[in-house]
Amino acid sequence: MAAKWIEAVTGPLEQKRNYRQAKARMDALPEPYRVTATALTRYLMYYGGVTDGDTLVQMFVDLADLWERAALDATPVSAITGEDPVEFAESFAQAYTGKRWIDKERQRLIDAVEAATRAQESS
Repeated sequence: MAAKWIEAVTGPLEQKRNYRQAKARMDALPEPYRVTATALTRYLMYYGGVTDGDTLVQMFVDLADLWERAALDATPVSAITGEDPVEFAESFAQAYTGKRWIDKERQRLIDAVEAATRAQESS
């Protein structure tokens, strides 16, 4: 009963638990994978713009999986990110099609222009 009330205020507790687990997995990575995963996480929080919690958590779980596998195989960081880590991060984020904050703003712009057009045509 209390969990449902808390979830109504804060969002699903399972998402938070999964996010914390993914974050702990990335924090436990050996160097240089930990610092790379941390930097990518930070960048994705700013760039990703994903507002859907399930999609965001899945993105971070997949990121933890990727870097754990790379650490296990001793894959060089540059072999994963390529020469442009920004391009890698942005391509990685584009694989997740959850709702993004910009989608809401795009719809708001479309609605505003349509309303202005209708108002202009009716006057």
